[in-house]
Amino acid sequence: MKIRDDIAYILPMGIFLGITALGGFWEGGYPWIYVAKAILTAVALIVLWPAFTRIRWNHWWLGVIVGVVGIFQWVGMQLWLQKVLPNWFAPAENPFNPFATFESPVLLYGWICIRILSAAVVVPIMEELFWRDFGWRTILAPNDFKLAGIGEWGWPPFLIIAGMFATVHGNWWATSVVWAMMIGGLLVYTKSIGACIIAHGVTNLLLAVYVLVYRDWAFW
Repeated sequence: MKIRDDIAYILPMGIFLGITALGGFWEGGYPWIYVAKAILTAVALIVLWPAFTRIRWNHWWLGVIVGVVGIFQWVGMQLWLQKVLPNWFAPAENPFNPFATFESPVLLYGWICIRILSAAVVVPIMEELFWRDFGWRTILAPNDFKLAGIGEWGWPPFLIIAGMFATVHGNWWATSVVWAMMIGGLLVYTKSIGACIIAHGVTNLLLAVYVLVYRDWAFW
Protein backbone atom coordinates (compact mmCIF):
# COMPACT_ATOMS: atom_id res chain seq x y z
CA MET A 1 0.00 0.00 0.00
CA LYS A 2 1.41 3.36 -1.04
CA ILE A 3 1.68 5.93 1.73
CA ARG A 4 0.49 9.44 0.92
CA ASP A 5 3.32 11.86 0.30
CA ASP A 6 2.35 14.20 3.14
CA ILE A 7 2.09 11.31 5.62
CA ALA A 8 5.55 10.12 4.57
CA TYR A 9 7.02 13.49 5.56
CA ILE A 10 5.06 13.71 8.80
CA LEU A 11 5.60 10.17 10.08
CA PRO A 12 9.34 10.31 10.99
CA MET A 13 8.89 13.58 12.87
CA GLY A 14 5.78 12.16 14.54
CA ILE A 15 7.70 9.10 15.70
CA PHE A 16 10.53 11.22 17.09
CA LEU A 17 8.29 13.67 18.95
CA GLY A 18 5.83 10.99 20.05
CA ILE A 19 8.48 8.83 21.68
CA THR A 20 9.99 11.95 23.27
CA ALA A 21 6.60 12.76 24.80
CA LEU A 22 6.16 9.20 26.07
CA GLY A 23 9.56 9.44 27.72
CA GLY A 24 8.10 12.01 30.09
CA PHE A 25 6.20 9.19 31.81
CA TRP A 26 9.34 7.11 32.43
CA GLU A 27 11.53 8.69 35.06
CA GLY A 28 15.15 7.87 34.44
CA GLY A 29 14.43 6.37 31.05
CA TYR A 30 15.88 9.17 28.94
CA PRO A 31 18.93 7.31 27.54
CA TRP A 32 16.85 4.33 26.38
CA ILE A 33 14.07 6.53 25.06
CA TYR A 34 16.63 8.42 23.00
CA VAL A 35 18.06 5.21 21.54
CA ALA A 36 14.57 3.98 20.66
CA LYS A 37 13.51 7.16 18.90
CA ALA A 38 16.80 7.47 17.03
CA ILE A 39 16.57 3.91 15.68
CA LEU A 40 12.84 3.99 14.86
CA THR A 41 13.11 7.38 13.17
CA ALA A 42 16.06 6.18 11.08
CA VAL A 43 14.10 3.08 10.04
CA ALA A 44 11.11 5.23 9.07
CA LEU A 45 13.31 7.49 6.93
CA ILE A 46 14.82 4.50 5.14
CA VAL A 47 11.47 2.82 4.49
CA LEU A 48 9.80 6.04 3.33
CA TRP A 49 12.75 7.34 1.30
CA PRO A 50 11.12 6.67 -2.12
CA ALA A 51 8.26 9.01 -1.19
CA PHE A 52 10.50 12.03 -0.61
CA THR A 53 11.42 14.53 -3.27
CA ARG A 54 14.86 13.72 -4.63
CA ILE A 55 17.47 15.59 -2.58
CA ARG A 56 19.94 17.74 -4.47
CA TRP A 57 23.35 18.22 -2.85
CA ASN A 58 24.48 21.30 -4.75
CA HIS A 59 26.21 23.99 -2.68
CA TRP A 60 27.13 21.37 -0.08
CA TRP A 61 30.24 23.39 0.70
CA LEU A 62 28.09 26.41 1.56
CA GLY A 63 26.14 24.14 3.89
CA VAL A 64 29.40 23.32 5.69
CA ILE A 65 30.21 27.02 6.08
CA VAL A 66 26.74 27.88 7.36
CA GLY A 67 26.89 24.92 9.74
CA VAL A 68 30.16 26.17 11.23
CA VAL A 69 28.75 29.69 11.58
CA GLY A 70 25.68 28.10 13.15
CA ILE A 71 27.53 26.56 16.08
CA PHE A 72 28.98 29.93 17.09
CA GLN A 73 25.54 31.51 16.75
CA TRP A 74 23.78 28.71 18.68
CA VAL A 75 26.18 28.39 21.59
CA GLY A 76 27.16 32.05 21.73
CA MET A 77 23.62 33.39 21.61
CA GLN A 78 22.28 30.86 24.10
CA LEU A 79 25.06 31.50 26.63
CA TRP A 80 24.47 35.24 26.27
CA LEU A 81 20.70 34.84 26.79
CA GLN A 82 21.29 32.67 29.84
CA LYS A 83 23.48 35.42 31.28
CA VAL A 84 21.35 38.49 30.56
CA LEU A 85 17.88 36.91 30.88
CA PRO A 86 18.34 34.05 33.37
CA ASN A 87 14.65 33.95 34.32
CA TRP A 88 13.67 33.20 30.72
CA PHE A 89 16.59 31.14 29.45
CA ALA A 90 18.08 29.43 32.49
CA PRO A 91 19.57 26.04 31.55
CA ALA A 92 18.09 22.83 32.92
CA GLU A 93 19.08 22.30 36.54
CA ASN A 94 19.84 18.59 36.24
CA PRO A 95 20.64 17.81 32.60
CA PHE A 96 21.41 14.23 31.64
CA ASN A 97 25.09 13.42 32.14
CA PRO A 98 26.03 10.08 30.53
CA PHE A 99 29.29 9.90 32.50
CA ALA A 100 27.32 9.96 35.74
CA THR A 101 24.76 7.44 34.48
CA PHE A 102 26.58 4.56 32.84
CA GLU A 103 29.00 2.44 34.84
CA SER A 104 29.95 0.33 31.83
CA PRO A 105 32.32 2.00 29.33
CA VAL A 106 30.65 -0.01 26.56
CA LEU A 107 27.23 1.43 27.39
CA LEU A 108 28.67 4.92 27.95
CA TYR A 109 30.52 5.27 24.66
CA GLY A 110 27.94 3.24 22.78
CA TRP A 111 25.24 5.67 23.90
CA ILE A 112 27.39 8.70 23.07
CA CYS A 113 28.01 7.32 19.56
CA ILE A 114 24.26 6.80 18.99
CA ARG A 115 23.56 10.29 20.36
CA ILE A 116 26.06 11.86 17.97
CA LEU A 117 24.92 9.83 14.94
CA SER A 118 21.32 10.72 15.66
CA ALA A 119 22.05 14.43 16.11
CA ALA A 120 24.41 14.72 13.12
CA VAL A 121 22.64 12.44 10.61
CA VAL A 122 19.13 11.27 11.55
CA VAL A 123 17.79 14.52 13.02
CA PRO A 124 19.09 16.81 10.22
CA ILE A 125 17.55 14.60 7.52
CA MET A 126 14.27 14.24 9.42
CA GLU A 127 13.92 17.92 10.30
CA GLU A 128 15.02 19.39 6.98
CA LEU A 129 12.66 17.11 5.05
CA PHE A 130 9.82 18.01 7.40
CA TRP A 131 10.43 21.73 7.92
CA ARG A 132 12.13 23.06 4.82
CA ASP A 133 10.89 20.58 2.23
CA PHE A 134 7.34 19.64 3.26
CA GLY A 135 6.46 22.44 5.69
CA TRP A 136 7.87 25.30 3.64
CA ARG A 137 6.15 24.17 0.44
CA THR A 138 2.87 23.39 2.21
CA ILE A 139 2.64 27.01 3.36
CA LEU A 140 3.17 28.17 -0.23
CA ALA A 141 0.83 25.59 -1.79
CA PRO A 142 -1.52 24.20 0.89
CA ASN A 143 -3.63 22.16 -1.54
CA ASP A 144 -0.62 20.27 -2.92
CA PHE A 145 2.80 21.09 -1.50
CA LYS A 146 4.53 19.62 -4.55
CA LEU A 147 3.23 22.51 -6.66
CA ALA A 148 5.72 24.77 -4.85
CA GLY A 149 9.40 24.56 -5.69
CA ILE A 150 12.18 23.69 -3.27
CA GLY A 151 13.41 26.95 -1.76
CA GLU A 152 10.73 29.06 -3.46
CA TRP A 153 10.75 32.42 -1.72
CA GLY A 154 7.96 33.75 0.44
CA TRP A 155 7.82 35.72 3.68
CA PRO A 156 5.16 33.43 5.21
CA PRO A 157 7.23 30.21 5.07
CA PHE A 158 10.43 32.04 6.02
CA LEU A 159 8.86 33.40 9.21
CA ILE A 160 6.34 30.66 10.05
CA ILE A 161 8.78 27.79 9.70
CA ALA A 162 11.30 29.59 11.92
CA GLY A 163 8.59 30.09 14.54
CA MET A 164 7.36 26.49 14.34
CA PHE A 165 10.92 25.19 14.47
CA ALA A 166 11.32 27.06 17.76
CA THR A 167 8.34 25.28 19.33
CA VAL A 168 10.18 21.94 19.43
CA HIS A 169 13.42 23.38 20.84
CA GLY A 170 12.27 24.28 24.33
CA ASN A 171 14.60 26.61 26.20
CA TRP A 172 16.51 27.33 22.98
CA TRP A 173 13.47 28.84 21.24
CA ALA A 174 14.96 32.30 20.63
CA THR A 175 18.30 30.89 19.52
CA SER A 176 16.55 28.41 17.24
CA VAL A 177 14.49 31.14 15.54
CA VAL A 178 17.68 32.94 14.47
CA TRP A 179 19.32 29.67 13.41
CA ALA A 180 16.23 28.64 11.42
CA MET A 181 16.17 31.97 9.58
CA MET A 182 19.80 31.44 8.64
CA ILE A 183 18.99 27.99 7.25
CA GLY A 184 15.93 29.43 5.52
CA GLY A 185 18.18 31.92 3.77
CA LEU A 186 20.50 29.08 2.74
CA LEU A 187 17.52 27.19 1.31
CA VAL A 188 16.30 30.13 -0.74
CA TYR A 189 19.77 30.92 -2.06
CA THR A 190 20.76 27.35 -2.96
CA LYS A 191 17.38 25.67 -3.67
CA SER A 192 19.07 22.68 -2.04
CA ILE A 193 17.65 20.59 0.79
CA GLY A 194 20.98 18.76 0.75
CA ALA A 195 22.86 21.94 1.66
CA CYS A 196 20.43 22.51 4.53
CA ILE A 197 20.89 18.94 5.79
CA ILE A 198 24.65 19.38 5.74
CA ALA A 199 24.45 22.72 7.57
CA HIS A 200 22.17 21.18 10.18
CA GLY A 201 24.42 18.15 10.56
CA VAL A 202 27.59 20.21 10.89
CA THR A 203 26.07 22.46 13.57
CA ASN A 204 24.79 19.44 15.52
CA LEU A 205 28.10 17.60 15.21
CA LEU A 206 30.07 20.60 16.45
CA LEU A 207 27.54 21.07 19.24
CA ALA A 208 28.28 17.51 20.35
CA VAL A 209 31.99 18.33 20.36
CA TYR A 210 31.30 21.43 22.47
CA VAL A 211 29.18 19.45 24.95
CA LEU A 212 31.75 16.68 25.34
CA VAL A 213 34.71 19.05 25.66
CA TYR A 214 33.11 21.50 28.10
CA ARG A 215 30.73 19.00 29.75
CA ASP A 216 27.93 21.52 29.28
CA TRP A 217 25.20 18.86 29.28
CA ALA A 218 22.37 21.40 29.20
CA PHE A 219 23.04 21.83 25.46
CA TRP A 220 22.12 18.15 24.92
